Amino acid sequence: MRLLRAEKGWSQERLAEEAGLNRTYLSAVERSEQNISIDNLYRVAIGLGVDSWTLLK
Repeated sequence: MRLLRAEKGWSQERLAEEAGLNRTYLSAVERSEQNISIDNLYRVAIGLGVDSWTLLK
């Protein structure tokens, strides 16, 4: 997720807005401090414009 976000030049705040999630939550997920649910994984994938499985690779 961090790599794809960085490739787009997006901040965590921008991704959070696109995915409809809290920036603090996404930050914790990126730092492996919190697990992401399948529902939120899907929301992040939609926000990034990629398939969900791409985030699982």
